[in-house]
Amino acid sequence: MRKYGYCQSNSDHTLFLKHRQSKVTTLIVYVDDMIITGDDTDEISRLQEQLSTEFEMKNLRGLKYFLGIEVARSRKGIFLSQRKYVLDLLTEVGLLECKPMDTPIVKNHRLGEYSNQVPADKVRYQRLVGKLIYLSHTRPDIAYAVGVVSQFMRNPSEDHMGAVVRILCYLKSSPGKRLMFSKNAHLNIEGYTDADWAGNILDRKSTSGYFTFVGGNLVT
Repeated sequence: MRKYGYCQSNSDHTLFLKHRQSKVTTLIVYVDDMIITGDDTDEISRLQEQLSTEFEMKNLRGLKYFLGIEVARSRKGIFLSQRKYVLDLLTEVGLLECKPMDTPIVKNHRLGEYSNQVPADKVRYQRLVGKLIYLSHTRPDIAYAVGVVSQFMRNPSEDHMGAVVRILCYLKSSPGKRLMFSKNAHLNIEGYTDADWAGNILDRKSTSGYFTFVGGNLVT
């Protein structure tokens, strides 16, 4: 990619960018899958030809599915979802037929680490929370709950596992909920943040929350 004039991102080493005549071409790669996009159609065609001389490649045309993320397009913009990912996860843990929950976490929960807590399966807990962390990329509605359960990865209890199961039961109520990136005429960056005050019941630390918009679309 460097030979073809692309710069490797310092924040994500799988991302390569090339600016040419006020246009940009982007390539991101994961093992043997890659996405090529941008507004420089000539450069995109040239890059595809150059890469095909280096590797055996197949062009799948418009992006529809990548690493568990489903992509759909409309006149309003692009929709990202992980419906299949959610259903596969529920099937894996035996909760596909569970009763859906209205919220991903109990209001005013008192999750913490206590001396009398009953230990949970640590490996299973870490695996499930890891999958939920990845899912929260397109499901910001579970981000807070996932942030809470991820605090107990080192020493999970049955109460913590119960909180994870509740998140899964919440997902059953809307497995196909989508995140929309609409077409807007600007790339303004807006950020919002807030925190509770001494919300942690054990060390009295505050918990922060934030979200960032680029061009009117939620990115973090």
